[in-house]
Amino acid sequence: MFRGVNAIQLDEKGRINFPARYRQRLESEAAGQLIVTIDTEVRCLLMYPLAAWESIEQKLEMLPSFNRQARRIQRLLIGHATEVELDGQGRILIPQPLRDYAELQKAIVLVGQGKKFEIWSEHSWNEARKIWIEEGMESGGELPGDLESLSL
Repeated sequence: MFRGVNAIQLDEKGRINFPARYRQRLESEAAGQLIVTIDTEVRCLLMYPLAAWESIEQKLEMLPSFNRQARRIQRLLIGHATEVELDGQGRILIPQPLRDYAELQKAIVLVGQGKKFEIWSEHSWNEARKIWIEEGMESGGELPGDLESLSL
């Protein structure tokens, strides 16, 4: 499981260096093979170990092709899906079109989300996090039914 918020740097070639605590797992579970695609709701990137992505891709391909929203999601997620691989120093190269989409500059944030990572520009992450925190405090915290019984 991938968890935690990690402030990292994008180098001048568009590579990110994974925190050491994730590298061994990515090597053992995915042989260093990852898929990076866009998030269709916010300007960040989603990164999956290859096997986890293949499962998602199969589900996406099963969506009805005559449904406009299903086609939109297929085009965006599968269309932007790009294979990347960890190099010997634990880095991956994020292609320029994906960096442009997520507005990635030098300072970025890698956010563990269980089976995947999100890659954010530091500015976008800080702004989004601020909004989520404020919305949660103002809304009274409406939770989906499945979460109402969760105890922390």
